[in-house]
Amino acid sequence: MDLAYIINELGEEREQYFEAVAPPIIQSSNFASKTVADMRYKMKHEEDEYMYSRGNNPTVTIFEKKMAALEGAEHAVAFGSGMGAIAAAVLSQVKAGDHVVCVKRPYTWAKNLMRKFLPRFGVEVTMVDGKDIVNFKEAMRPNTKLLYLESPTSFTFELQDLSAVAAFAKENNCVTIIDNSFASPLHQNPIAFGIDLVVHSCTKYIGGHSDVMGGVVCGSREHINQIFKGEFLTLGAVLSPHDAWLFIRGLRTLPVRMERVAASTHKVVSYLTQHPKVEQVLFPFLPTHPQYELAQRQMRDNSGQFSLYLKAARMEQVDKFCDSLKHFLMAASWGGHESLIFPVSATYASEEMKSDLPFNMVRFYVGLEEPEYLIKDLEQALDKM
Repeated sequence: MDLAYIINELGEEREQYFEAVAPPIIQSSNFASKTVADMRYKMKHEEDEYMYSRGNNPTVTIFEKKMAALEGAEHAVAFGSGMGAIAAAVLSQVKAGDHVVCVKRPYTWAKNLMRKFLPRFGVEVTMVDGKDIVNFKEAMRPNTKLLYLESPTSFTFELQDLSAVAAFAKENNCVTIIDNSFASPLHQNPIAFGIDLVVHSCTKYIGGHSDVMGGVVCGSREHINQIFKGEFLTLGAVLSPHDAWLFIRGLRTLPVRMERVAASTHKVVSYLTQHPKVEQVLFPFLPTHPQYELAQRQMRDNSGQFSLYLKAARMEQVDKFCDSLKHFLMAASWGGHESLIFPVSATYASEEMKSDLPFNMVRFYVGLEEPEYLIKDLEQALDKM
């Protein structure tokens, strides 16, 4: 299926809504039935019918069809946040007495789900270094039901060998879930490597404008229907029709945005790797990165995130650098038009919040600004540090 067709045409039945070029926002919370038999059928087959927008909604369906196609999946279900998608996908695969193997240092709230939430309900979790398949094998137990991946990870950008992990999971009757938000569906398709379920924080590259929040789970129709009838309908973390419309808008420009971000990031990273005040840059598409070959094999291109370690003996030096930046906003997330930083030192506000990463690490996202504009900003901030 052509990328242009998916983004611009798939799911858009324009003859049904006055040939409007942009699909309408079907804001209705519920949908009428003409007969009792009709309503009875909808209730029995709610996963495929329009009855109540806490289940299916026509605008949301268009978005779900596009996301499933972009990931090479049979089906998808959209949520009101990326964490809603992650939680539903994970909870759909475990019960009390089960065991999960999860990569170390996943997205913060996914880690919270693994370490604090699941154990409350009798689900044990083992966190492993996902760079080596041996660590998954050594963590495996008879009651292991799920392997949770994030490749690359959110701050340290460590990869997992998706083909190897997927094959191992299938040998042991385990389901695999991956957070693919770093790469976007344009740069990595985990299902092609054998992964079962792919989750995205659509808040990031899919939305692309830092003005909408949502998530999606893509996978087989069997898995998605299981989530829809269980965690989705029960917990109610649904995506609104208006937000689905914003994501459809975001998809229109996704290819051109990702192309610009990839090229600009290379230029910014190239500058920083040569700077005497930068200790190390963590970026999978650097030839010096230990997993460079794996990144080349699994991903079609880089995206805009990387981290660096500053040559700083004191936290005040890191703070000075970050505070001196004029054109990088200090904020969470990524994927919008604006470039961002997230200093690990900000988490040192209390012991409860404190990251296990060093204070001299700063995560970057390169947006749509001219790379030369960003490099000048970095240069003056590094001088002040």
